[in-house]
Amino acid sequence: MNSEIIGLTNWLKTPPGEYLLGWERTHFDQAVSDVFGYHALQLGLPELDALQANRMPHKWLALESAPPSSHDATAPTHGSSPRAALLTDSSALPFPESSLDLVVLPHTLELSRDPHATLREVERVLVPEGRVVISGLNPASLWGLRQRRGHLYQRWGYDDLFLPKTGEFIGYWRLRDWLRLLNFEVESGRFGCWRPALTSQQWLDRFEWMDAAGERWWPIFGAVYFLVAVKRVRGMRLLEPAWKSRQTTAAAAPTAVANKEPLTGSRS
Repeated sequence: MNSEIIGLTNWLKTPPGEYLLGWERTHFDQAVSDVFGYHALQLGLPELDALQANRMPHKWLALESAPPSSHDATAPTHGSSPRAALLTDSSALPFPESSLDLVVLPHTLELSRDPHATLREVERVLVPEGRVVISGLNPASLWGLRQRRGHLYQRWGYDDLFLPKTGEFIGYWRLRDWLRLLNFEVESGRFGCWRPALTSQQWLDRFEWMDAAGERWWPIFGAVYFLVAVKRVRGMRLLEPAWKSRQTTAAAAPTAVANKEPLTGSRS
């Protein structure tokens, strides 16, 4: 696990890694900026401050191991990186049930020893209607095909992996099925980074046009996917403000209506 994290950390410093981080930083900021509550947690990837645009008063970064660049896990690992608050196992978070309003998982499931257990733990700690934001590498992309070819070359004695050797690439639709089984409702999902699997910044810049073309013509083949899901609880009814309930009660109260028809009987 530590070797996989170190591999990802080093790869994110390369031109394609910085290209990926830039895209994810923009979309994490958009996704979490309007999520309200009190407690938010980022699990993994200290190179990206995924909660930067969120306004909750309590935000934490949790890691599964100490950052490779420092012996102190609570020290910042990069100039713009958040400070790690705790070291924990992603499948056993030290938070009570229904205590977090937002959890972000930037490539966390790919590095997890048990991604199913990690998602179950996220469902446990989230409050009803809480949100989880997930990003992951898409195996059905140009980058994913290049990685498969690299694994094939490794069998022949060549070392030609383009992406870091993470645990397992989880497909977008497969992840949606996992979330649905845990009573999550996918609120939004999208793909990004359509440029070819190139290691040179000069060549990546030459294929910048593919981002606009890919988003229009082949969106599901982006190198990374990004989705937001909401925890739904069956049988739950949100409480309304007191003034709304009083207004509803007053509107539903019966009112006496005067009889406007004239009396037909004769007076005695």
